Amino acid sequence: MTTNPNYKESETKEGQKYKYVEIKGYQVIPIETHYIKPNESIDFMIEEISILSEENDYLVIAETPISVSQGRLVDEANYTASYKAKFLAKYWSKYFWGYILGPILGIKERTIKNLRKLPEEESERHKELVLDLYGWKHALKPASEAGIDLSNAPGTYVSLLPENPEKVAKEITENIKNKTENTIITLIIDTDATYKKGNKYFTGLPIAIPGIEANKGVFGYTLGQLSENLGSTPLACSREIDVDEAIKIANIAEDYQKSLSTAMETIYSVKKVLNSDTNEISLKSLDSIIHTPAVLIRKIE
Repeated sequence: MTTNPNYKESETKEGQKYKYVEIKGYQVIPIETHYIKPNESIDFMIEEISILSEENDYLVIAETPISVSQGRLVDEANYTASYKAKFLAKYWSKYFWGYILGPILGIKERTIKNLRKLPEEESERHKELVLDLYGWKHALKPASEAGIDLSNAPGTYVSLLPENPEKVAKEITENIKNKTENTIITLIIDTDATYKKGNKYFTGLPIAIPGIEANKGVFGYTLGQLSENLGSTPLACSREIDVDEAIKIANIAEDYQKSLSTAMETIYSVKKVLNSDTNEISLKSLDSIIHTPAVLIRKIE
C-alpha cells in the first residue's frame, strides 16, 4: 500500500489551489472530508466540488457515504441467528469457501484468509440479516453479500447500498450545474467486481448501470471467478454512459483510494487504520481520520 501519493499542485481559473495525482492520463483530485454521519446532508461536499469542478469532469463517489447520509444503516445486533444462518457462516463461508471452493476457483488470497478467520457470532448475525433482506441468492455468496458494507459503519451497524443512486447522481450533477454552469458526470461506484464473459457484463450486486447484468448473487460471483474481473462496479450514473468507459473511470478512482494509508476495504483494514483491537468501531474513531468519499477525475489534455 502506498502511504504517500505523489501529489502535484495546480489551481482553478479563479485561483483556488488544489492537489492532484496523475493516474493513466487523468488528474485525480481528492475531495477530503470528515466522516459523513448517518442522515447528514452531503451538501457541504457539493460546495467544494463546485469550486474545483470543470466542464466534463467525472465525479466518482463511493456508495457507502451516500448510503450513510441516507440513513441506510442496520444494526446487526438486533438479529438472532437461525440454524440456516449458522450453517452459512460456519460451514458454508468459513470452511467450504475458505478451504475448498475458494482455493479451487482461485479467489484472492486475502479473501481466503479473511474467510478462514471469520468471527463466528458476528458472521452468523450478518448471514441472518442477508437472508432476511436479500434471500439465499445473496446469502450463499461467501463475502460482501449484496454490497452490504461492514467496514465503514460504527458499532454493530452495517450500511446497505444507496436507495435510488441514479436519482442521487443526477441531483448532484444538477446541483453543480446550477452553481457553476459546468456539466459534470457523476458516478456512484462499489468496489465489488463487475465480470465479463464473452460480450456479457455481470455482477453479483443487486444494482448496476444499464449494460451490466445485476442481482446475480452467488451465481454471478462463482461464474465471475472463471471470467474476466474488470474491477469496480458503477452502480449509477447521471447520464447514459458506455460500460467500458464507466468501469475505466471507476477503477481510476479505486486505484487512488487503494494508494491511501487510510484505505478501509475490510473490517480488518479498518481496525489497522484506526489502531483498534476491538470489533466495536465508534463514530469518534471513524471521525478521527481524513476520509475521501469522492474524487474528481479530469482528462489531461
